[in-house]
Amino acid sequence: MDIKERGSVQREVSGLSNLKDVAELAGVGVGTVSRVINNHASVKPKTREKVLEAIKQLNYVPNEIARNFKMQKSNLVALLLPSIWNPFFSELAYYIEDELDREGYKLILCNSGGKPAKELYYFDTLSQNKVAGVLGITYNDIESSLDTEIPIVSIDRHFSKSVPCVTSDNYTGGRIAMRELYRAGVRKPAFLGVVTAIFSETMLRKKGFIDEAESLGLDYIVYEEPDPVMDDLKYFGNFFKVREHREVDGVFAITDIFAAKYIDQAQKYGIRVPQDVKVIGYDGIQDNTLFHPILSTIRQPVEEMARTSVRLLLSQIAGESVSLDTIRIPVQFRPGETT
Repeated sequence: MDIKERGSVQREVSGLSNLKDVAELAGVGVGTVSRVINNHASVKPKTREKVLEAIKQLNYVPNEIARNFKMQKSNLVALLLPSIWNPFFSELAYYIEDELDREGYKLILCNSGGKPAKELYYFDTLSQNKVAGVLGITYNDIESSLDTEIPIVSIDRHFSKSVPCVTSDNYTGGRIAMRELYRAGVRKPAFLGVVTAIFSETMLRKKGFIDEAESLGLDYIVYEEPDPVMDDLKYFGNFFKVREHREVDGVFAITDIFAAKYIDQAQKYGIRVPQDVKVIGYDGIQDNTLFHPILSTIRQPVEEMARTSVRLLLSQIAGESVSLDTIRIPVQFRPGETT
C-alpha cells in the first residue's frame, strides 16, 4: 500500500488528523514531522518530501497556537472589528488579510459587535495566545485595560500616545462634502450622525462640515443620537418629527449606510432625492453600478489605509521604531446620482 492509499484509509478511520497520524503515514517519528513543519534544516530532502506528502494526503493543519507557545513567536495577527456586516469594514478586512498574507502572516478576525466587554475578552484571549500583534477598530473606552506589550495599531481612533493610528482625512472630507452640497445648490444643509462615548477621528467629519458651512455663511442643522443606533426607524422617525428637518435641501451623513437609510425613509415623507434634497455619504462602499441611486460620497482610501496599517504593525513587531503621529490619508469626492 503506497502513501496515497494509506492516506485515504487514514482519513476514513480517523476523520480529523493529528501530528501522530502524519508521522505514521510518512513512516517517521513525531519529532521529524514537527521539524518539517517548523522548517528545520536538519531534515533530509527525501524525508521532508514524505512528510509533506502525508500532510497533503491527510489535509493536516498545524496547531498554530501551540506552535506559538513553543517557539515564543507568532505569525498570527488579529483584526478587531465592530461589525463584519458593515461593507466598509469588510473591504478593509479584505485588504488587511491580503497584505498580511504577502508578508507570511495569518489573520484572526474578531467581530466584537461594538461591545466593550467582548472587546476586552478578545484582547485578553489574544494576549494569552501569543498573537504577534493586533489591528483594532473600537469606539469604546477600553484603553486602560489593554496589554501594551502587544504591538497594536489603531484605525480611526486613538488608544494612547504609544499606539499608532491610521485613518482617512475625516476633517477635510467633511469640508469637501459641504462644499459639494453648496455647489449643487444646497442652502439649508444638515449633518446626520451619532455621538460616541470617546473621541474618534470620525467625529472630525462633523467638524469639517460645520466649519465649511460657517465659512459659506450658511445656517445648518446637526442631528445626532447616541451610538450605537439600535433602531433605525426610531432614529429617522425622531429626525423627521421636527418640521425644520423636513425642510433641509441637503444632507451629509456620517456614513454611506446612514445616507442610504435617510434616502429610504425620506421617501415616506414625499421627499425626493436629488430633486428636493441632495445627499452625500462617507466611505465609498457602493462600487456596483447596478445599485440605484448611486450615492454621491466621500471615498475613503480603504486599500491604502489597510496596507499602511499592516506595514506599521509589522514594523513594530520587528522591533523597529515607528512614528506615533496620526497618519491621515487623503480622501476624494465621488459624484453619484444623489447630488
